[in-house]
Amino acid sequence: MNAQPHVLIVEDDHEIRSLVARYLGANDCRVSQARDGREMDRVLGDSRIDAVILDIMLPGEDGLTLCRRLRQSHDLPVLMLSAKGDEIDRIVGLEVGADDYLAKPFNPRELLARLRAVLRRSTVGRSRTAIEGARHFIFAGWTLDVLTGVLMDPHGARVTITGAELLLLKAFCERPGRVLARDQLIELTQGRQNGSSERSIDILVSRLRSKIVLDAPAGDLIRTIRSGGYVFTPDVTAEP
Repeated sequence: MNAQPHVLIVEDDHEIRSLVARYLGANDCRVSQARDGREMDRVLGDSRIDAVILDIMLPGEDGLTLCRRLRQSHDLPVLMLSAKGDEIDRIVGLEVGADDYLAKPFNPRELLARLRAVLRRSTVGRSRTAIEGARHFIFAGWTLDVLTGVLMDPHGARVTITGAELLLLKAFCERPGRVLARDQLIELTQGRQNGSSERSIDILVSRLRSKIVLDAPAGDLIRTIRSGGYVFTPDVTAEP
């Protein structure tokens, strides 16, 4: 998440818009304001926006229509506001693509907390998409090229791995620090319909461990979680 995210407030009520802008500005946010869809489009065209706070009741295009339009052209989090507290309004707002929904009147501190939450989720989502689309992974001095299947150790020597070991290492590199259950690893490396057993994953992990132990004990890179699965422990850098 940016240290100072740029937030666009789309709200036709001047008092509410100004209050929210002042509060967010005092809490390390850059803020732009718009009264309707036309002004929103102008700001989006001129500035890089990290999140939109969007009121439902607006002159011209309402917030639901604007949210649908945003989802077609922009990949950024949307927090919707409404004077209506009806559950159906919240559901409709989420269905058209809003990341969160807050009914008026609201506490500015809750608004800020929800805004930060959707910004964090958005950042994690973009990072995950980038890492899962990468070709090269670097971890603990090792380098993996998933397209050619070449694994290089920290000294520049090539280490031979099988196709199954490559898929397993790729799955680990794409999800560092996360506990991966054995059934997840089966699906990620062999497919749900393969019929492989969890024992086959244990054997595959053992084989992979034996090949990436050069300057670190095997357990340092792939840790076994009792009754849980496995965690790939090193920091991973993904490159195109």
